[in-house]
Amino acid sequence: MIINRAMVSEVLRTSGAVTMVIFTIFLVMRALGFLQQAARGDLPVESVLILLALKLIAYFDVILPLMLYIAILMVMGRWSRDNEMAVLSACGVSLFNFLKPLGVLVFIMGSIVAAFSFYLTPKANLMGWKLEMEYRNRDEISGVMPGVFMDTRKGQGVYFVEQYDKEADRYEDIFVYKSSFGKEGVVVSKYALQRTDELTGDKFLVLTNGTRYEGQPGEPDYRIVDFETYALRIELEQAIPDIAPVKARPTTVIATDPHPALVGEWHWRLAKVLVVPVLGLFALTFSFVPPRQNRLPGMIMAFLMYFVYTNLLGFGVAMISRGRLNGDVGLWWIHLTFLVIGFVLFYRRTRNLPLVPMPAWKPSLRLRRS
Repeated sequence: MIINRAMVSEVLRTSGAVTMVIFTIFLVMRALGFLQQAARGDLPVESVLILLALKLIAYFDVILPLMLYIAILMVMGRWSRDNEMAVLSACGVSLFNFLKPLGVLVFIMGSIVAAFSFYLTPKANLMGWKLEMEYRNRDEISGVMPGVFMDTRKGQGVYFVEQYDKEADRYEDIFVYKSSFGKEGVVVSKYALQRTDELTGDKFLVLTNGTRYEGQPGEPDYRIVDFETYALRIELEQAIPDIAPVKARPTTVIATDPHPALVGEWHWRLAKVLVVPVLGLFALTFSFVPPRQNRLPGMIMAFLMYFVYTNLLGFGVAMISRGRLNGDVGLWWIHLTFLVIGFVLFYRRTRNLPLVPMPAWKPSLRLRRS
């Protein structure tokens, strides 16, 4: 049927456009956050793009159902505004006829969301966690950027490098401030190299042709030492536990593990797929506006229903993860409740009835005695 193909194609095109807009906003916001962390030395500069791509993959299964919801509201709302729905209704095409193309859209989007929710998102979270663990186990100056003052992770020192010579693999014009045992020391040098002790495995920053200033704040007895070579030991960050977070574990593991946190994660991954048909039904209901009626109340109810639905799911996941809600019950009661509400509202919309039934009010007539 031409109407079905038109709806599917327009919704998919609109979903793509809306997804690009949302992803652009998401990328800009996340990129600014990662660049700030890289400037502080919390992240290596070369990992920003990788982490940005992994974050994008990790949030794709959450964003895509919302994009489908908005796309259906936009397409069907435009059809109602341009009186196309009125023409179709006059030709005998009702909202029930749009359930078939809606099923096609739900199948396509649901399959994509399932692929991300059950496999790609945990994989992206696992890769991001491994990258973070690898960085935290590296030395404290691995994130130094030339021309930027960088704090050490323990907050007891500051590094500054004027520039980095890639060909010679060395830093140039170095300033180092270290505080330990009640004394403060400042070291400046012309060049610096990173070296590893073969016997102990300790890492050192070897500075050449520089000066060291050491003393206690408020005291005049500062020492000034010129040196040709000075080895500054690089402190290593304490290794983080080799235990992957819940959101980064494979679906085959969390689906069979009885731990409440893993049961909650399993229901959350399953919920990302189940919300697609429920939201599609709500979008089809709220997007249709009878002629000569305002669209604003329907749009407000549509987004209000979305936020109530998703927030209840998040609350249910938190209750399951804390063991306060039976994992066998899970989130099924939320899905079934909103599915029934969606079918009731859809039925009332097809009958041109108010979505929220209001009691009829009849004015009473009283005869007055003259």
